[in-house]
Amino acid sequence: MNPIDTKNFSLDSLGQGKPERVASDKLGQEQFLELMVAQLKNQDPMKPMQNGEFLSQMAQFGTVNGIQELQKSFGELSTAMQSNQALMASSLVGRVVLVPGSQMTFNGTQALGAAELPQAASDVRVTVLDGSNQVVRQFNLGEKPAGTVKFGWDGQTNAGGIAPAGVYTIKVEAVSGGKNSALSTYVGARVDSVSLGGSQGLTLNLWDGSTTSLSNVKEIG
Repeated sequence: MNPIDTKNFSLDSLGQGKPERVASDKLGQEQFLELMVAQLKNQDPMKPMQNGEFLSQMAQFGTVNGIQELQKSFGELSTAMQSNQALMASSLVGRVVLVPGSQMTFNGTQALGAAELPQAASDVRVTVLDGSNQVVRQFNLGEKPAGTVKFGWDGQTNAGGIAPAGVYTIKVEAVSGGKNSALSTYVGARVDSVSLGGSQGLTLNLWDGSTTSLSNVKEIG
């Protein structure tokens, strides 16, 4: 036996000249058609394959192939959506959003709020309460049409002073025809950071320590 020449031997030469192995558990469209042709050639002349059987096999293959393509498309769509969410997340940091709630945070300078008015009202009244449920400030916004009514509070109290920074409860009422009706309220908060993933998808981390999902945002300022 002659010794092996190792002068020109390298790992790159391993496997050269070997045919590429095709996975035995995968059947492409071309192989499927070849099998169908072979089946037709070798069928029993006394019991030829019915058109319905042939079409049924073709339909089954087409369905499996279609599902695989659909899964691939959904995977690509999911990746694109995640990339889009990441891009949207980066643009939200530092912005002010309106989210459902009645707990408005006063930062010592201002606080932002809003209410949803289902129909026009002759007057809209805002009431700000402290942690003891005592009225700190009450002011009127006047006549408003239907839609989202925004307002700000500079911390001024009914007594003429400035309220300390903190969390306050807001209540908004619509006055129409001598009747008062409570409105759904929103509060404004700055987005400090954004978390991706999780059951809620895109989660906004607000400056007051609370969190909310992007789907809850009424408006982005």
